[in-house]
Amino acid sequence: MQQPAIEISGLRKIYGAQGNAPAKEALKGVDLTIPVGSIFGLLGPNGAGKSTLINILAGLVLKTSGTVKIWGFDQDVNPRQSRASIGVMPQELNLDPFFTPREALEVQAGLYGVPKSARRSDEILEMIGLADKADAYARSLSGGMRRRLLLGKALVHRPHVLVLDEPTAGVDIELRQMLWANVRRLNEQGMTIILTTHYLEEAEEMCDEIAIINHGEKIAQEKTRDLVGRMDRKTLVIQPETPPQGPVSLPEGVSMDVRPGGALAFSYRTSQTSADTVLGALRSNGIAIRDVRTEEPDLEDVFLAMTKSTT
Repeated sequence: MQQPAIEISGLRKIYGAQGNAPAKEALKGVDLTIPVGSIFGLLGPNGAGKSTLINILAGLVLKTSGTVKIWGFDQDVNPRQSRASIGVMPQELNLDPFFTPREALEVQAGLYGVPKSARRSDEILEMIGLADKADAYARSLSGGMRRRLLLGKALVHRPHVLVLDEPTAGVDIELRQMLWANVRRLNEQGMTIILTTHYLEEAEEMCDEIAIINHGEKIAQEKTRDLVGRMDRKTLVIQPETPPQGPVSLPEGVSMDVRPGGALAFSYRTSQTSADTVLGALRSNGIAIRDVRTEEPDLEDVFLAMTKSTT
């Protein structure tokens, strides 16, 4: 398939005024293209518009204007095909407490028109680690098990695109590792994954490409490595043999911070200064070095810098 998995153009959503509250424009003409076969991160602070965008993709919220194509199907022209192409694992634990996991998957498959002969309920239960709970009532499942079941429900109709909305919020390490193992396996099989998360280290590790949304607008979309590379700063952390006895003379653009334990942190722009220049300045100041390490910017640094600049 040559076309994108998701293609969004000029997407706007305005929620009408309620009582004394004025109308709110949650999405302000968002353009977004998500490549087939990618693990794509959709990031942004609370209230940025991520949930509205996901709910529009899922067909739960009607857009005000713009176009949305899922797997090549325009939502306005082919709503059933576009909806069948996507599966959504929501953040909220919305499960019927009186259905067993197997029944929940069977009902969900029926809603998507999957014939009984093509249903994979037991296979999905095995994959999400709930085979031994297949016939237990959902109300007896732990919070982590319920979250696994939400993933299973999103997969019953074999969607081309899977949306994970804050999938690891409040879950333990074991469940998080199982979830990511399943996500990688599904992606290797060709499924496109869209991930929203507040755990930026997860996005940096998992995602091939990331878009950042703030105040209803897309402010960045790049390959993850390129996005992190935007931060033109590095910190050289020195553990001196003895503390400096007086002021330290540093090259222009280099700042020094004394950390607990006596370590000296030197921050500088990599485009203007090299680590060798900083080390040379330390030697000129008579500072003997016992240990040295570098600190690189991560996705959290980029995210904070970008969202602050658009506040």
